[in-house]
Amino acid sequence: MSVTFPRGFRAAGVTAGFKPSGHPDLAMLVGEPGTTAAGLFTTNRVAAAPVDLSRTRLAAGRGIGVLVNSGQANAATGTRGHDDAVAAVKAAAAQLGVEPDDVLACSTGVIGEPLHMEDLLPALPGLVAALSPDGGDAFAAAIMTTDTTPKQASAERGPYRVGGAAKGVGMISPNLATMLAFVTTDAPVAREDLQQMADDLLKPRFNALTVDACTSTNDTVLLFASGAAGGDPVPPGSPGWSGVVEAGEEVADSLVSQLIHDAEGITHVLLIDVDGARDGTEARVVARAVADSPLVKTAAFGEDPNPGRVLQAVGASGADVDPARIDVWIGGVQLAADGTIPPAYFEDDALHGAAKDSMAALEIPIRIRVGDGPGRSRVLGCDLSYGYVRINGEYTT
Repeated sequence: MSVTFPRGFRAAGVTAGFKPSGHPDLAMLVGEPGTTAAGLFTTNRVAAAPVDLSRTRLAAGRGIGVLVNSGQANAATGTRGHDDAVAAVKAAAAQLGVEPDDVLACSTGVIGEPLHMEDLLPALPGLVAALSPDGGDAFAAAIMTTDTTPKQASAERGPYRVGGAAKGVGMISPNLATMLAFVTTDAPVAREDLQQMADDLLKPRFNALTVDACTSTNDTVLLFASGAAGGDPVPPGSPGWSGVVEAGEEVADSLVSQLIHDAEGITHVLLIDVDGARDGTEARVVARAVADSPLVKTAAFGEDPNPGRVLQAVGASGADVDPARIDVWIGGVQLAADGTIPPAYFEDDALHGAAKDSMAALEIPIRIRVGDGPGRSRVLGCDLSYGYVRINGEYTT
């Protein structure tokens, strides 16, 4: 269950000294020569230096591996940040014996704090020496920041394997656009086809995740294909392609679920399903507005089944919906019909009690129908707890 489950990959994680805790904080994932790579990146205009570096190198057709540090985001660090990112991957490439442009970079941690190059550079020889096909667990642990547990997944279809690791439990509203995700496969996939796979398979899944409506400066999803399973390149539409996609969907769905279940301060997961919209885009707008609403999130924390908060978020979403056609269910209990909250909600203790029971579960299903159109979407969100406020109120102190 790791990024090294597919053949042709090695990974490692070590402690370089970036974190006061002394926990592992420097990681590397590298594929065999000939590995192809694709990526998805934050839409935040204040993008971190490693995002710019990796985006540029992927656009030039490069990338067989990635150097990841946790503790410093290397964002809002100006020219120094860019120079540090270039120097770090250049030194890593030298240790690997590959061209500098073939190493990508990811960083996560405090925005504005420069990389600790005095700790990073001396740690690289040990990191490279530790690279192993069994190093996935160490890699997943070293990329964590406020995560409470490593996040890994794997799947296999036919001759091909897919693996993955991810981190990030706060400042998450990707809009793929501090979330990082790494997915690997041993299928032989041409670079341009791999980018299509990232766009079609990974992008919608990671975009369905929101913790706090804050798009990070560092969000990155990287997809690598080593080709170590052998055979000719797998083209889109072929049976082999379908197998890789199916395994990739399983891995991505698992990683997204693990991320939302470990969101900062979480006590409840919100499963927001919207249907009946004009199209999928409109449905996603509605679902995200509900998942991101502070009122809905605090109601979830308090286990208060308040349909008015859901209706408010739908109406404020910007989607062109008819208020007289909005239906809302919490769990299996319908609490709004045709845009109206029935008096029974306030008068029927059994109805209110059933809805409250649904709000007490770890996963709270909220279904919203906004018409009879074909558009549907699911967004995964979470509640807003005292724990989230404490973690982020004390983040740099």
